[in-house]
Amino acid sequence: MKNPILALALACLCLPTAHGAPAKRANPAALTAERVNNPALMQPVGPKSAGPSVLRAQILLDRARFSPGEIDGAFGTNLEKAIAAYQRENGFKATGRMTPETWQALNQDTAEALVTYVISAADVAGPFVELPADMMDKAKLAAMGYASPLEALGEKVHASPALLRRLNKGKDFGREGEEIIVPNVDAAAALPKGAKVVVDKSTSSVSLLDTSGKTLAYFPASMGSTHDPLPLGTWKILGVARNPVFHYNPKLFWDANPTHSAAKIPPGPNNPVGVVWIDLSKKNYGIHGTPEPSSIGKSQSHGCIRLTNWDAAALAQAVAPGTPAVLKE
Repeated sequence: MKNPILALALACLCLPTAHGAPAKRANPAALTAERVNNPALMQPVGPKSAGPSVLRAQILLDRARFSPGEIDGAFGTNLEKAIAAYQRENGFKATGRMTPETWQALNQDTAEALVTYVISAADVAGPFVELPADMMDKAKLAAMGYASPLEALGEKVHASPALLRRLNKGKDFGREGEEIIVPNVDAAAALPKGAKVVVDKSTSSVSLLDTSGKTLAYFPASMGSTHDPLPLGTWKILGVARNPVFHYNPKLFWDANPTHSAAKIPPGPNNPVGVVWIDLSKKNYGIHGTPEPSSIGKSQSHGCIRLTNWDAAALAQAVAPGTPAVLKE
């Protein structure tokens, strides 16, 4: 029996107009709420894919706690790995592609993927800051806040600023009361407390497991480098610091500017460790957020494990002091 969820809505044939000319076809790649919210219009998703099906897959995986990282409507390695992780957890063949059975499982979540959001006074209140590149200049700021309302809104809905612009052409992201279309990430259920955290170098990911080994959440991550390799082994989570001050010590960074001195970088979402620091029993190492969500899973780090700010915040809510953290190849 054919799966109706995967039925392609290609019945919009060219119909004659009153003058006998063919009507325009609807653009199947158009990112509209009507298309993205309709599971019956979904197409196969794989490398080089883009458009409504990819965007829906990213949003549903985010809500299922198999994070694709920054939601951008394009198929990349983070999405491929998130699909594969979701498939493994659900007993499917881990292809990294949106197969019919994967779509069917994800589409059991019937909440709308894209929703209307009204920009609030808090969204545009700021203060927004121009962020310098140099660490010494960052230390002079009162806070490492967002650079713009668009950046703040993007992090709020786990989306790239470019995607929000594409979904909302002509909209003013700095105006209170403006109605925009955004990914509906608030429909995700809260994470329960986990029993173990696994940092996997082979998949550039962090997973939260329960006592039976079931994956409660999966997050793409950046970790380690040739100069600062991931400290493999079993460690423990010592605690969580939210909105932390970053204690910059240039002696710990192989690529630090030789003219730099130790400094305190003020808290904020654009702080070098983002909105949360999950401290590990390995000295100077932790799991933390980032000011650059688009880089996660696609860059190296100075040894620590970096997640998007929203994924780091979600993980921080689900761990406690003493939770084991296994860092493996």
